[in-house]
Amino acid sequence: MSQPTLSATDVEDCALRLLQQASEKKLTLAAAESCTGGLVSSLLTDVEGLSHAFERGFIVYTDEAKCEMLGIPRDLIEREGAVSRAAAIAMAGGALDRSQADIALAVTGFAGPAGPDDEIGLVHLACQRRGYRPAHREEHFGRAGRTAVRESASRILFAMAIDAMDETRGAAG
Repeated sequence: MSQPTLSATDVEDCALRLLQQASEKKLTLAAAESCTGGLVSSLLTDVEGLSHAFERGFIVYTDEAKCEMLGIPRDLIEREGAVSRAAAIAMAGGALDRSQADIALAVTGFAGPAGPDDEIGLVHLACQRRGYRPAHREEHFGRAGRTAVRESASRILFAMAIDAMDETRGAAG
């Protein structure tokens, strides 16, 4: 089952809403991206007058980049896989550890064909606010196409980040 392709305007509107809320709450964002290849960071820096709410982005397409740039333990990737719940959550935590941001968004997945045992369209997304528990979502976009998967994943991440701004979610223990 394929997801409907979102218009560029829809994804841009989601980025705008996120940046507006982050700016109002004086929160900053960081992104750790694999399968979106920088789309999230691009969308968050394209909004004139609000891009100050975006602190930095990490494009970590390879396993090595995830380990080097975000400090993800190699054994976690070997044990769980680079496209997994554990990897997405570790990416969000690594982005927080290596930035001054208040909220980190992370995405890893297969936007298009990958290895023989890999599910096309499988994406793991994570979002974590500093001092709070991480949130995770697993999506199965199927053969929607690279662009549709990247845009849909971005839209979901923006919604997750807006949810992370809600201080009633509960702090990490």
